[in-house]
Amino acid sequence: MDEPQPVNPPSRRSRWRRILIAMAVLFVAAIAYRMMGLRHRITRKMPPQAVGVAHVTTGSMPVTLRALGTVTPIATVTVVPQLSGYLTAVGFREGQDVVKGQFLAQIDPRPYAVQLRLYEATLARDLATLGAAQSDLARYMRLAAQDSIAPQQVTDQKFLVAEDKAAVKIDRANIASARLNLAYTRITAPVSGRVGLRLVDPGNYVTAASSTGIVVITTMKPTTVIFAIPQNELPQVLKRFDAGAELDVTAFSSGNMTPIATGTLKAISNQMSTTTGTVDLRAVFANRHETLFPNEFVNVTLLVHTLTHAVLAPTPAIQRGTPGTYVYVVNANHTASLRKVTTGPGNATETVIESGLAPGETVVVDGVDRLSNGVRVIAETGTRAPSARSSPRRPQSAARSKK
Repeated sequence: MDEPQPVNPPSRRSRWRRILIAMAVLFVAAIAYRMMGLRHRITRKMPPQAVGVAHVTTGSMPVTLRALGTVTPIATVTVVPQLSGYLTAVGFREGQDVVKGQFLAQIDPRPYAVQLRLYEATLARDLATLGAAQSDLARYMRLAAQDSIAPQQVTDQKFLVAEDKAAVKIDRANIASARLNLAYTRITAPVSGRVGLRLVDPGNYVTAASSTGIVVITTMKPTTVIFAIPQNELPQVLKRFDAGAELDVTAFSSGNMTPIATGTLKAISNQMSTTTGTVDLRAVFANRHETLFPNEFVNVTLLVHTLTHAVLAPTPAIQRGTPGTYVYVVNANHTASLRKVTTGPGNATETVIESGLAPGETVVVDGVDRLSNGVRVIAETGTRAPSARSSPRRPQSAARSKK
């Protein structure tokens, strides 16, 4: 029988494999260590980065909602004639401001004056007839008491007197109607406001059924602005409005830069738009200088409430990227470190920091794109980070006046 050939035991092959793997790991670790050391040396040799800095403060932050609104007058009235006739005079200038009851136009009153005299004459005749009927009734009643005439004749005379009284009432109603028509020939302003362009010239025959009218009057002061807010913003507005708070509304020009009028929230619509998911709000403006013009589009800012003693950071310091929302904080050793923050409401200048920063800390507002975690920085524009020997700068007040 042949003797078996000697073979390497499996344990020897496994040992060599582990040795090779360990050597590879040590080689990669050595390269990584060398690269990290090289990077650290390069970082240490880099000159400090010049950055603009600012300090985190405490103060007040208004919580506002912005929307596009339309100037809507309180009243827009088309003045239409209430009877027919020739327009004989117009007592207003186009674009003139008028007050309630002011004369606007005159319809030829002569036909209605003649009608009034006719009704007055008819009333006089029917009064005379009534008087005669009442005199006969009195005589018939004396004769009936003497049993000189039939009772039926007295009854008939009573009905005749009642008929004449009804005729007198009709005459008086006709006279009142004629006097009212005669008053309608003089057209006056139903509301105070500004008249537009004249729609009918003198000499034209106007009718009561005309829908065009004579002129349109629009109230200028006060006026209102209607704007819409999203449905998810409605609860906080309702909470303040139902509590009786007077919510300020500011109207800005089309460039959204210059405030042109201030007012207060007056009413909230009772329905939500199913198309846009918004609800309409109406704000009232005194408009004393008539800076708001009817049907004008304006940018609206609604002040819901104001946060007090809030931590405020400059808005340019807030960055958003892969780490989330973060800022670069300048440490006491003049290095910048990345720090995640949670932000609240803000504006173009400042933003509320709900967590992540404390008042007095220094953040980078300019030159953020050149920074990485641990980079040495030097403050520009005369500002600097607080050093280990100096105490932090006292927070500045950021309270704002309520518009």
